[in-house]
Amino acid sequence: MFDEQLFYKRLTELRIAKDVSARDMSLSLGQSENYINAIENKRAFPSMQVFFYICDYFDITPREFFDFENTNPNKLTEIVNKLKALNSEQLNLIETMINNMK
Repeated sequence: MFDEQLFYKRLTELRIAKDVSARDMSLSLGQSENYINAIENKRAFPSMQVFFYICDYFDITPREFFDFENTNPNKLTEIVNKLKALNSEQLNLIETMINNMK
């Protein structure tokens, strides 16, 4: 089930992580300067088309947007792409390191 509150929270988190103001993001999306602020304050909701623009703006997929446990989708994607180039032995070493960090 879709939770609008999580949507608003996620948008705010991603914007803050990108270190951009709501005004600058709104203008970058071709919207009025108050657009993102209105969404974050639950006075508006983006159309599907604008939602895709928002994902493009953050350089993430819609799936990554809704992965609320992933606090840094760009970094995780970057790491996963690097992991794909490793051989089995290297992956085992990485897994051991991660297990030791827990």
